[in-house]
Formats: sequence, C-alpha cells, structure tokens
Amino acid sequence: MGEIRNFRSGNQGDPPPHGAMPRRLAAIIVGDIASYSRLMQADEEGTHVRVKRIERDLIEPSIVEHHGTLVKTTGDGFIAIFDSPVEAVRCSIVIQQNLIGRNTSLPKHSRIEYRIGVNLGDVIVEPDDIYGDGVNIATRIEGIAEPGQVYISGAIYEQIKHKLVCGYESLGERKVKNITDPVRIYRVLPDADAVGRTRGRRENLLIFLLSVTLLALAASVLWYMLTQMPGRVSEQAAAPVASPSPSPAASPSPPPPPREAATQSPQPSPSLASAPPSPVPAPSPPAAPAVREPQMIAIPSGSFAMGSNDDPTERPVHQVTIKPFSIGKYPVTVQEWNECAAAKACAFTATGKDDAPVSNVSWTDAQQYVSYLAQATKKPYRLPSEAEWEYAARGGTQTKYWWGDRLQPGMAGCKDCGDLAAEQPAKVGSFKPNPFGLYDMGGGIDQWVADCWHRTYQGAPGDGSAWTGGDCPSHVLRSGSWKNDSRYVRPSNRDGYDTNVRYPTHGFRVALSP
Repeated sequence: MGEIRNFRSGNQGDPPPHGAMPRRLAAIIVGDIASYSRLMQADEEGTHVRVKRIERDLIEPSIVEHHGTLVKTTGDGFIAIFDSPVEAVRCSIVIQQNLIGRNTSLPKHSRIEYRIGVNLGDVIVEPDDIYGDGVNIATRIEGIAEPGQVYISGAIYEQIKHKLVCGYESLGERKVKNITDPVRIYRVLPDADAVGRTRGRRENLLIFLLSVTLLALAASVLWYMLTQMPGRVSEQAAAPVASPSPSPAASPSPPPPPREAATQSPQPSPSLASAPPSPVPAPSPPAAPAVREPQMIAIPSGSFAMGSNDDPTERPVHQVTIKPFSIGKYPVTVQEWNECAAAKACAFTATGKDDAPVSNVSWTDAQQYVSYLAQATKKPYRLPSEAEWEYAARGGTQTKYWWGDRLQPGMAGCKDCGDLAAEQPAKVGSFKPNPFGLYDMGGGIDQWVADCWHRTYQGAPGDGSAWTGGDCPSHVLRSGSWKNDSRYVRPSNRDGYDTNVRYPTHGFRVALSP
C-alpha cells in the first residue's frame, strides 16, 4: 500500500534551520476533530482508541492511495501534503464520505467529525517538518470549516474547478489571522447537483407549498359541490338562470398609505346590490399590502478625505465630493424585510424580532428589496455607494470613530464595545446617533453597499458614485457587526464578500436619490 512518512511535529512559526531544503509548491491538507475536548472529557480512553483506529484504517491509507505524504498527526488532527491539488481534494472527500458511513450508527454527541482545509502554497519541506504561509493558510481555512466539510482556498479551486465531478459554493474572501491578504474560500459539495439544490432549496420549497395549497383548494371545492349542493345541477338544467347585471368598472387603486397607516386593516369592498345570492360567494380581491418606507435622513453635499492608512485596503486616502442624497436612519429591519417577503418580492422570510436589523442577507437579496421598494413607492430607492456610506458614517468628522479617536463604551455594538455588546445584534437605534442623526453606522450589522469589491482605492471615482462595471463576483461591506471587534467599527473600515452568498452578520440600509 505504500510507506507513510511522518514528519516531526514542530512550530510552524519557527524559521527552518541552516541547510533547509528548497521551497516546494504543494497542496496542503489540514484536518482537525470538531469538539475533541468534549469527546475526551466524556470518554478519554475510548475516544483515543477510536481516533487512532480512524488514522490507521482511513486517513493514512487514503493519503497513500492519493499519492500524498502524511506530515504529522496530532492528538486531534493531521497534516498531509500532495503534489497534485486534484488528488488532495479527492483524498479529503474520500475521508469525509467514509466518516459519514462510520458515524451513521452512532448518536450525534459521540460522532468523530473532522473539519478539513486545503490550500495550495509555497512551503519549505524539512526532513522532519514543513514551514510557510501555505501551511498557515490551510490551518486557518480548516478553522473556518464546519464539521464534516471540506473547505478549499481560491488557489486550489482554480486548479481543480474543471477536473472533479463535484460542486463548489463560494464563501467569499475572508481575512485570516496573521495573513496580510484576504483568502477566497470555497466549500466543496461532493455531489455536483448539490449546487443547484443549495441555491434553489427555498424556491423549491415555495413551489411545493404552493402546489399543496392549490390541491387542497381544489379538493375543498369538489367536496362542497358534492356534499353541499344536492339537486342544484338538475334544477339549473330545468330552468335558465337570469344573468346578473354587469358590475361597475373597478376604480383605480388608491396610493399606498403612509408608514403610520401600514398596520390598519383593509376595508371590505362594498357588495353589489343587484347581484343575486350565490351558494358559493366569490372572494373579494385582496387589498394591496401597505408599503413600510424606511425613515430617511437627508445628507447635505460636501467633500471629505475618504479612507485611512490603518489598513492597505483603505488606501490611498483620496478626496471625494458627495452630492445631496438621503440614507436610512436605521438598517432595514426584520419587519420591513418581511413585508417584502409577504409581497413575494424578497426571497425568504426573516426570523427575529421586528425591530432587529435583518441579517443573513446576500447582496443580491438586498437588491431585491430596494427594487421592490422603488417599484412600490415610485421613488428611486437604491443601495448607497461606498463613498456615500462613509461620508454619512463620519457625520462631518475625520477622527478614527465619529465620536473621536478613542473607543467609548455604549457607542456601538461589537465584541469589545462595552456593556451593550451582545451575542446577537441589538434592535436598531440602541446606540447613540452620529452627528447626522444616523444610527448603527458602525457595529450591529455588516451593511452592503452598491460597489464592487476592489482591494484598494487606486482608480476609485472621486464624485461619490458607486464603483461598478465588469465582472463583479464580490461586493463591498461596511460597518462591521456585533461579532467583530472595534477596529471594524471605524467609518473607514471596508471588506468584500461574495455577491450571492448569505452570511449571518450581513444586512443593509437603503439610500434615496433626490
């Protein structure tokens, strides 16, 4: 079956000793057992025996069969390297699929599940260990992966995307610890058809529910005709029925009510006095749902220095001129979003309290909402540009935060922002507004803007417009969230994420042109 060569376990941050071997481009697999400490606490000896058996019977043979080399095993994981990215991912899939079979008969709390990360990088291979950022990135990717899943870097994806019969779900670019540039990450879907199922599961569920509803309605009508109308058919055949007088033309629908009237019950339509009684009264057409317009704050025109020197993505600092516009006083809430969902214009129904910011929203989802709002109100609602968002978030200031250069408790919702920080986003308006009267322009929820993601501001427009055009697989996020630390709360902080992927901390607010 081949020889397994184990490398000595070492500190990946230590420099290699004198006489190091030349660098080598390799595909690196890092695997780690999820909830290992809990498993050891529950059954230390039994867990140890099971892990060693999995390493001996599954992990080591799979690595050899796919022409890889086992670098080392730790108490709760392993590292392996391969010449071929294709073989590295195949090996990872085989390991995860075999573990599913092994775990089927076990209760969930006692299953041994691995998280696996795969990266392609330049590494230094010593006789006893390996070094380099390629290993570090694979380790970070493994830390992001979910139990039972294989996550790969963009470098691996580019090498295998047309060579394996499987699917891939882009998770966007992630900033990982001690690595300068963001890393693009993909989740491997062993079944290629899973891509469509993942993206279309909500749509398929809606179609199924609609079909069931229509079948139930048809069955109810048939039951009524068979059980509640004996003799009606023969009576109608014996005597003709006079036609009812024509109904007057329907008057045009009134304009949508204001925000305060959104919760009023619709008034029933007056019945036609000339219409004869009918055994099955026709249902009245549903009233058009009220449109809840977000509260908007008018932002004056002006110029400001956009960006900072705190992060490479925020450079170069450049002067931008902003035209007057309006922006949402708060991020879009669960209640506002669900009115769009009820109108069948937004893709899903959000969970959470009505006054909490809507989350787990992709950029495409946010565009659905602003399109719905613009069409329903006949107003040019849109997402703000990145420049507009930062200008509004600064509120006329140029300090690190809008309130000054030092972090102050109770000013924003983030992990280290003080007593009001929490495990979930607070309701909108829980923190103090900035000088423009805007709430939650930093912390609380990540907020989509209209711009495509660019790594720096080199070439960015200076007129405040959105930087778009061309292929745009990722868009810009601003604000930071309740799960981030305070450096993300800075008005200049920016990040990018995959356009069509939802993430639990992502939301948005709307803008309005004059």
